[in-house]
Amino acid sequence: MLNADIFDLPPRSSKPRDVGVTMVMDRGLSLGELANLVDAACPYIDYVKFGWCTGLLMPSLKEKLDLLRRHDIGFWFGGTLFEAAYAQNRVDRLVGWLGEMGVDLIEISDGSIKIPESDKLALIESLSKGFRVLSEVGSKDTETVVPPSRWIACMRRELAAGASMVVAEGRESGRAGIYRRTGEVRMGLIGELVAEEALDLGRVIFEAPERSQQTWFIRELGSNVNLGNIRPDDVVAVETLRLGLRHDTIDLLPRSSDVQ
Repeated sequence: MLNADIFDLPPRSSKPRDVGVTMVMDRGLSLGELANLVDAACPYIDYVKFGWCTGLLMPSLKEKLDLLRRHDIGFWFGGTLFEAAYAQNRVDRLVGWLGEMGVDLIEISDGSIKIPESDKLALIESLSKGFRVLSEVGSKDTETVVPPSRWIACMRRELAAGASMVVAEGRESGRAGIYRRTGEVRMGLIGELVAEEALDLGRVIFEAPERSQQTWFIRELGSNVNLGNIRPDDVVAVETLRLGLRHDTIDLLPRSSDVQ
């Protein structure tokens, strides 16, 4: 949503979006801070994720969920919450609480603890009957390097089991999973994901908290790449990257010779 029709811009999806989604990481915003964020950037926010288990500690959680619902912004709780429930054999309790809170999205991950793949796939299949499931692939351990073939196999199997989208692990730090410890994108890994014809990248959210990472994905995969773990104060800035309205991507603006 622009305030003036001045430029020809790269093709960009509009809300409600199936592709080109932006997921914002809420690490403990107050209700007022979230209200200010929605006022400033609602057209550019598709989802808010309450990072790891922070949702359990938010005094105004119900009010925050109501605010997001009123503005048609989806939300879910970080996969660590699911993993903690799995570790204590309390997934049923978690599911019951999510139902009480009116939550329709659930993230299933195994980035912090080991979950047998058969269990993870069975949980995705089971929970997809009552929720939209997002499954996260990749490890939060900076020392763990998962080969591309494993990423591809896991993503394909989890989508087939019933996940609506898969999240490519990058952590809130951008220093694990699809990134090296330096924050550099594992370009070989992403190249193999892109080359895999049986994998629909429109159903993959790439966690990209750093500007250099956001820029790389937009330049390589286009304005409508799905990006996650965006910091609240970066939402509008990310949209300018998508539209070629920032130094990092201005060369993506259509040139006058390209405009019919």
